Amino acid sequence: MKRLVASKKDPLREVRARIDAIDRQIHRLLNERAGCAQDVARIKLEDGDDVDPAFYRPEREAEILRGVMTRNEGPLGDEEVAKIFREIMSCCLSLEQPLTVAYLGPEGTFTEAASIKHFGHFARNRPHATIDEIFREVKSRAVHYGVVPVENSTEGMVNHTLDCFMGSDLKICGEVTLPIHHHLMVGAATQDDDIANIYSHEQSLGQCRSWLDMHWPRAKRIAVSSNADAAQRAANEAGSAAIAGDMAADRYQLRIVASSIEDRPDNTTRFLVIGREQVGPSSADKTSILVSTKDRPGALYRILEPFHRHDISLSRIETRPSRGGPWSYVFFIDFDGHQDSPGVKRVLEDVAEQSIELKLLGSYPQSVL
Repeated sequence: MKRLVASKKDPLREVRARIDAIDRQIHRLLNERAGCAQDVARIKLEDGDDVDPAFYRPEREAEILRGVMTRNEGPLGDEEVAKIFREIMSCCLSLEQPLTVAYLGPEGTFTEAASIKHFGHFARNRPHATIDEIFREVKSRAVHYGVVPVENSTEGMVNHTLDCFMGSDLKICGEVTLPIHHHLMVGAATQDDDIANIYSHEQSLGQCRSWLDMHWPRAKRIAVSSNADAAQRAANEAGSAAIAGDMAADRYQLRIVASSIEDRPDNTTRFLVIGREQVGPSSADKTSILVSTKDRPGALYRILEPFHRHDISLSRIETRPSRGGPWSYVFFIDFDGHQDSPGVKRVLEDVAEQSIELKLLGSYPQSVL
């Protein structure tokens, strides 16, 4: 007589069944959220008096991402969860209004990577050859926003970006900080020992100076308009290499000879998002201004003293020659807080009294990711 053997449970099958059930819930909730985004678009179009309502709200998205990171309990990391929600918001926003974003091209630059980090993969990115072009495209409404580099932790400020703000009425709508990792890369026709020319943007060449001195001291270093331009040249020229990032290597099918060759491991570049409208307050904001001072002793002290008196923290001050004449200067100042807060309002009033001109470049959420 055969004995009946009780069937053992398959623990792996049970976990997979739970995953399938959770996936169905996630799918349903994603479509539910997308439907809410469509409702938002309908309400704005029906109720708004503005013929071109603002669908993208930087302060709203920053608060959502901060909330995601605050309430996260793991095992996924805070930043990983925030990146997932970044893409969910990007996809849902594309149902309201597909965003077009100009960035410093060509394809494969760190500026393109910064744009994707800030707006997600569902925005329509358009490369442009110069920072001036990006400002013109945003001003003419050919695109909704632009992304431009403004400073690097190793090489300092991107002066051309600062100069573009002098003659522009565009606003800063956000900031992006991007860890920068440079790689030396070559095309299929180039062997390591054949490298005679190394192309890159002048800032990247500066950020890798010590490494190049040690490993490729005899190679000619040639500055070009962007790292992506360098990658294109390396792909087409035998005996040439480029210093660029992962995106450029993938885009132009280059082989990486050496990875992370930047002299400082904490190498980071800050980018600004420029647009046409002001941004509302969030829980953590930054404000940028341009100040032209009177030519008198103690002028800079008079500009900075109100920040100390009203307990407003400065994060950056940079000097540029003024277009008003020789030996006159303007100051670009970044500080914590939003222009609508009482303390910042008092500071701006006091600074205006001590300056020839005060130009408010914008208040915007501090970088979240």
